[in-house]
Amino acid sequence: MKTLSRAIDKFCQKHRRFGIPRMMVYIIAVSAVVFLINIMDRTRTFLSLLIFFPDRILRGEIWRLFTWIFLPANPGNLLGSGMSFSDLFFTALALYFYYFIGSTLEREWGTPKFTIFYVFGIILNLIFGFVTRYAFGQIAFLTPDFLNLSMFFAFAVLFPDYSVRLFFIIPIKIKWLALLNAAFFAYSIVSGIIAGHILSALLPLVALLNFFVICGGDLLNLLRPIKVRTSPHVISYKKAAKKAQRDQDSQPYRHKCSVCGKTDVDNPDMQFRYCSRCNGYHCFCLDHINSHVHFQ
Repeated sequence: MKTLSRAIDKFCQKHRRFGIPRMMVYIIAVSAVVFLINIMDRTRTFLSLLIFFPDRILRGEIWRLFTWIFLPANPGNLLGSGMSFSDLFFTALALYFYYFIGSTLEREWGTPKFTIFYVFGIILNLIFGFVTRYAFGQIAFLTPDFLNLSMFFAFAVLFPDYSVRLFFIIPIKIKWLALLNAAFFAYSIVSGIIAGHILSALLPLVALLNFFVICGGDLLNLLRPIKVRTSPHVISYKKAAKKAQRDQDSQPYRHKCSVCGKTDVDNPDMQFRYCSRCNGYHCFCLDHINSHVHFQ
């Protein structure tokens, strides 16, 4: 997993224009429109055109390959069970939450890596759907729920101590919410197996596979013992500042990007940062601090 994660990082560094900028904004906007249309369409005819059906896709309804990612979070609405105020509230809250997490991941990773993360998750779901249909004779009901929740795991790995206010009142760290998210995944798997829907119970594992492939390296770094994980970098910023001060007399610049070679002399308005995940003290400009391959 770590090797594949590094390969993805190298690809993203080499192809910085790859991907769809602000992709999560478009996904959330379309999902909101689909949700509003669903409220007005009591026959659920509109949503029936968006559901993943392998047989109909092979007959030419190609749009079903991706329209399922805009389905409402509550699958009961697809069955005509009606709409309540709680559905509206929690759907709006979920869409905002997905927008916040997706946008933050894109800023942290860069557009190429976030696009790969989300599109790879879509592809894994499609493979699962086709295999389920033509290898086992069952139709998998694909929804974006587990795919979007896998972003939450990625967010928790990058910002484990970030705090949010549960119900706008109770402060709680992301890492504890991630454990609740993991419990929900486990419950979905176990309840699906108990109910006899074994193939449907595998859908959370598909989302977890996407997470482990893209974020496996970051997760291993997080799970290392505290002494090993923090000791090389606890004072890295102080040491880097002292080293830069010592080298200032012998060099015409104080900061130099390890990727593009920009310096604070050539670009006085550019800001530079030191990466705490790299071994040693490596400086990067703002263009490469989130998209470089970490020095190991």
